[in-house]
Amino acid sequence: MARGPAPPYIAGMDYPPFEQLPPTVRRRRFGPVPVRTLVPNLITLLALCAGLTAIRLSIEGRLELALGAIVFAALLDGIDGRVARMIKGQSRFGAELDSLADFVNFGVAPALILYFWGLHDLRNVGWIAAMVFAICAGLRLARFNVAIDDPDKPAWAGDFFTGVPAPAGAIVVLLPIYVNLLGAPKVAIVTLVFTLAVAFLMVSRLPVFSGKRIGTRVPPEMVLPSFIVVVLFFALLLSYPWEVMTIGSLSYIAALPFGWLVYRERLRKDAASAAAEGAKAAPAQPAPAGAEIAATPSSERDDDERPQRLN
Repeated sequence: MARGPAPPYIAGMDYPPFEQLPPTVRRRRFGPVPVRTLVPNLITLLALCAGLTAIRLSIEGRLELALGAIVFAALLDGIDGRVARMIKGQSRFGAELDSLADFVNFGVAPALILYFWGLHDLRNVGWIAAMVFAICAGLRLARFNVAIDDPDKPAWAGDFFTGVPAPAGAIVVLLPIYVNLLGAPKVAIVTLVFTLAVAFLMVSRLPVFSGKRIGTRVPPEMVLPSFIVVVLFFALLLSYPWEVMTIGSLSYIAALPFGWLVYRERLRKDAASAAAEGAKAAPAQPAPAGAEIAATPSSERDDDERPQRLN
C-alpha cells in the first residue's frame, strides 16, 4: 500500500521508536554492473599482481622468476584490451585501472629489477637512472591517455604509437639481464646508458607500430597456421626463454626505424592528397582591374594613350 507524505516534525511530539522520516532527497542508486565489464578488469588486476610479485622476487634475488612475472604481465596487458573490445566491455574505470597497472608493471617493477640486479653498483647514479625510467614510463602513459581524445588525428594514426609503449619498453630495457643470463658479463655502466636510452625512446615522438589491428580478422586458410605459430612461439619461449627474449628485443629495436619511415610516407601522401583537393576546390579568381593594362607592352600602351593629332 502506498504511503502518504510524512507529517512535519514537531518538537516535543512522541514518535514510534526506530521510525525515521523519509529523506527529502533520495540516494542515487546505480544499476547492476554487467559481467562483461568485469572480465577485462580482472585480467588487469591479475597483471598487476604479477608486476607486484616481480618486485618481491627481485628483492629476494630470484631474478629468473621476476623476469617471468614481467613477461606474464605483458602478455596479460596485451589481451585485456582485446578481450574488452571483443565482448564490448570497455569502461572508463577499466581504462584508468589499466594505466595505473601499467605504471607499476612496466615502470616501477623493471626499474627496481634493474637496480637490484646491477644498477646498485653505481650507487646514487644507478638509482637516478632507475627513477628516470619509472618517471618516463608514467609520462608516457599520461600522454597516451591524453592523445586518445585527439580529434585531429587521421584515421590511420591508430596504427602507430607515439614513442615506445610501456610494455615493450619494459621488455626491451631488461635486455642486459637476458644477455647476462646467457653468459655475458655484467657491465653496470652499459646497463645505465641502455636504461636511459630506452627511457628516452618512451617519451620521444618516434612513431612506433602499434599492432592493435593485427589479428582482428584471420582468413580461413590462415587459422591452422596461426595456431601452429602461436604454439611454436610459446614452446620456444618456455624452452629457450633468454634466447627468445634477446632475439625479440633486438628485433624490436631494429624495427623502430621502419615504423618511422612508413609514418613519414603516409604523412607525405596525406599532404599530397590535401594539396590536390585544395587545388580542385579553389574557384577561379577574376583578374583585378588594370591587369590587362599591366600585361600590355609599354609601347602599345603609349600609342593608345597618346592624343590624336589634328589634321
